[in-house]
Amino acid sequence: MTISDYASLLVDAGEYSGREDVAHLFPRFVGLAELKLNRGLRVADMEVTDDISLADGDGTLPGDFLEAREVKNAAGIPIRAVSLQQLTSSYMDRSGMSPTGYAIVGNTIKARPISDQDLTVTYYGKIPALTRTNPTNWLLQKAPDVYLFALVNEIAIWAKDVDGAQAAQQLMMLALSGLNIQDERARWGNAQVVVGGVTP
Repeated sequence: MTISDYASLLVDAGEYSGREDVAHLFPRFVGLAELKLNRGLRVADMEVTDDISLADGDGTLPGDFLEAREVKNAAGIPIRAVSLQQLTSSYMDRSGMSPTGYAIVGNTIKARPISDQDLTVTYYGKIPALTRTNPTNWLLQKAPDVYLFALVNEIAIWAKDVDGAQAAQQLMMLALSGLNIQDERARWGNAQVVVGGVTP
């Protein structure tokens, strides 16, 4: 199986689904598949680091933001995520110090105590959308089977083919499981176990 770009993915998805009459709907299927993948997939290739400027303690999150991995203040010290209620009650309107906590509200990150310093945020970013003008991305290069079965699933759902949708869903979950195992091995394959507690 050689799926190298948007066009070859379209051809293979049509062949695997037995529906080669859906090219006009393909952008919709790709968008739906990516929407679902963005909800659950969290691998190293999705990680992005960016600086966010604060004004009165608030900053706008990047457009591709899905989930924070680590947030550091201007001194490079990680700050912790807390609930909005806790952020408000713990810090009130205090300012003049480096932030030590944050909460995310919509597309805004609120850091407290209030500061105009920059934050450095490492986060999971959305999978770059596949289109005719952006014919490939990291996921298609790394795990074309994930895309293929996600699209076959969307086509089967559209065609009201329950059995086909279930089969494609199972194949997609197997492909995602393989991708997650590969990611875990890349991240932790050589890690040593550290036992916490008092050293005798």
